[in-house]
Amino acid sequence: MGARYVGAVVRRQEDPRYLTGRGRYVDDIQPPGCLHAAVLRSPHAHARVRAVRTAAARACPGVAAVFAAGDLPELKPIPEAGVAPPPLKARVGFQIRSALQYPLARDRVRYVGEPMALVIAESRYAAEDALERITVDYEPLPAISDVEAGLRPDAPRLHPDWPDNLAVSFTAEIGDTDAAFRGAAVVISERIAVQRYAGMPLETRAVLAVPDSRDGSLTVWDSTQLPHLVQKALLETLGLPAHRVRVATPDVGGGFGTKCSIYPEDLLIPVAARRLGRAVKWVETRREHLQSATHSREQRHDVRLAATRDGVILALDDRFLLDQGVFNPWGIVQPYNTVGHMLGPFRVAHARFEARSVVTNKAPHAPYRGAGRPEAVFVMDRMVDRLAREVGLDPAEVRRRNFIQSRDMPYDVGLLYRDGNPLVYDGGDFRATLEAALEAVGYESIRHEQAGLRQRGIHRGVGISSYVEGTGIGPFEGAVVRLDSSGKVIVSTGACSQGQGHETVYAQIVADALGVTPGDVTIVGGDTAAIPFGVGTFASRSMVMAGNAIADASRLVRRKLVDAAAALLEAGAEDLDVEGGRVFVRGSADRGLTFPAIMQAGLPTFAGPGRGGSPAFEATSYASVPTVTFSHAVHVAVADVDPETGAVKLLRYAVAHDCGRVVNPMLVDGQIHGGVAQGIGGGLYEALRYDETGQLLTGTLMEYHVPAADEVPFIDTIHMESESPRNPLGVKGVGEGGAISPPAAIANAVEDALRPFGVKITTAPLTPSLIRSLLAKA
Repeated sequence: MGARYVGAVVRRQEDPRYLTGRGRYVDDIQPPGCLHAAVLRSPHAHARVRAVRTAAARACPGVAAVFAAGDLPELKPIPEAGVAPPPLKARVGFQIRSALQYPLARDRVRYVGEPMALVIAESRYAAEDALERITVDYEPLPAISDVEAGLRPDAPRLHPDWPDNLAVSFTAEIGDTDAAFRGAAVVISERIAVQRYAGMPLETRAVLAVPDSRDGSLTVWDSTQLPHLVQKALLETLGLPAHRVRVATPDVGGGFGTKCSIYPEDLLIPVAARRLGRAVKWVETRREHLQSATHSREQRHDVRLAATRDGVILALDDRFLLDQGVFNPWGIVQPYNTVGHMLGPFRVAHARFEARSVVTNKAPHAPYRGAGRPEAVFVMDRMVDRLAREVGLDPAEVRRRNFIQSRDMPYDVGLLYRDGNPLVYDGGDFRATLEAALEAVGYESIRHEQAGLRQRGIHRGVGISSYVEGTGIGPFEGAVVRLDSSGKVIVSTGACSQGQGHETVYAQIVADALGVTPGDVTIVGGDTAAIPFGVGTFASRSMVMAGNAIADASRLVRRKLVDAAAALLEAGAEDLDVEGGRVFVRGSADRGLTFPAIMQAGLPTFAGPGRGGSPAFEATSYASVPTVTFSHAVHVAVADVDPETGAVKLLRYAVAHDCGRVVNPMLVDGQIHGGVAQGIGGGLYEALRYDETGQLLTGTLMEYHVPAADEVPFIDTIHMESESPRNPLGVKGVGEGGAISPPAAIANAVEDALRPFGVKITTAPLTPSLIRSLLAKA
């Protein structure tokens, strides 16, 4: 396969419709006679439900139906994901407890915003009005709003059949950590906390279900990252065959992991539509989203680091708690990702981890862009900077002394990855990436300027953060590539775009394989009617998994074209080229055939009797990988801090990254820039806060601040390409990386700026009030 388009900057094929307002999201789909749904949500964090009275709501004008839990007996518990594979479970020995989450609460509610009842009406206005007529008898119960409080022996049990509130517990170790600490000249201990925050996609969640009275089939339009898994859950609920339940994602306005769980509404809306025989739509409000969409990040670490006097890390000992909220949609994923990514690019021979996920009366905790990695990086990079201060070295020099060298690749960390395979880095030059990022911001110049700037009252700091990220997790992703009668290409895949640019990068891969232009290729993603099996878009996996499936299926179609053309042109297949929608004899461009001509002439031969009548110029491929590929990056932030106001101003930001072979540099830049913007939110602004009774205090965007355009600096992006040997394209994932390092880089920069005051940063977001309080304490 040539590389005319792969590696080139190709403009996004999606953008014309987005920029002209012709994007098609769930709420843009308007089937005739559509009903609208509204959800009654619990105002209590923890309470027994004595009675739900819906008669008055049913009598409201325009109401078609009102459903409480007892009205929909077909509803089954929401399926969980994130089960530990047997090799990992055998070595680590997880304690995992599950709690059944039903789409509508039954005898008890456990977080503010938990669905209680569903109203279906002729309009959303009528449905919202009817919600106010539903009365629920609650018996309030004590709530847990703090993860450590949930561990106390006298804490209320959120799930009565559990002996305590531990959802997940495990330990993992490499080397002899105790011995390393006993012999260490330097030991640093710290408690570091990462706050609760979430993805906040521009488009909230939405579901539209349209039943077909002819055959009882159902089409579900869902703003999700997991259409095939949603379909699977619906099949179990509705008892229908797969070909009668179509789940499709139209345009999706951002996911970031927030749309990577199966939610109550994913089941409620299709069940209601089938029960009523009419289309039903539900679109989440922003307040609902803040209350009820999954949250992420919140962890509390007690960590120790052992080192030599010349700054070489010997060992790490980390014990942490994860605030799980009340349910655990993704099992071990978040805590184990934190453990598996804690050591990053650092060579650490001895490490011990103890992880515990604790249920509390908060919205469920699940993956958000990075999924456990930003927490690990915040802890590790804070400790590395603390080590640099302790031994009197520059933070960059400490990293140079501890980074794994390129000559050591592939490098075995000593743990297992989440997929159960050995955690072995497949390549990359961490030291070169560090130097590229430092050079991009003028690191040495900043260091020389700092003393003079302080004398002028300018407190400028520079912070470094680095990560290694496992990307492209399996088990598989598929693609169907076919030519239509005009010779154009249609590609169907289980990966569904959340705005990343799938329609462009996948078309680039196909264009190189089939000798067409990207404009000749149509990408259909996340539609169960177009491809029967799929996994979805998450975990930085779309290019690694779907991209390789598309490349392989395209090569198969190319081979069919060449074989057919060879017979028609009476030439050897090895003598033919494919370009411009034609197959021709190499060196004799006039001796060739167009794709439609080949298809029309070759179809009787390739799809005739004895061949099952299958389409000749179509191929299906399901890609898998032996294990994940490992991307890495170094982020460097430069910031000024005003000690009077506590305000932080980001001046420069650089990212040197390695995502393997870069298919489209412009789209990779976009992924990194968007991730950095979200990471800046986590570093400086965003926090989901609850009071002691479990009430959400940040229930609107007035209290929950996401970065504005003028709060995101120019981001200098440097591509460091080391192709992965673990997949034919040589690609690694990049979707999450931008969001992993900013909180750590910013915290390091702020602490560096305030070094003369002795400020110590152990948490985020670094709001002006927090910085002022740190200065007062220092």
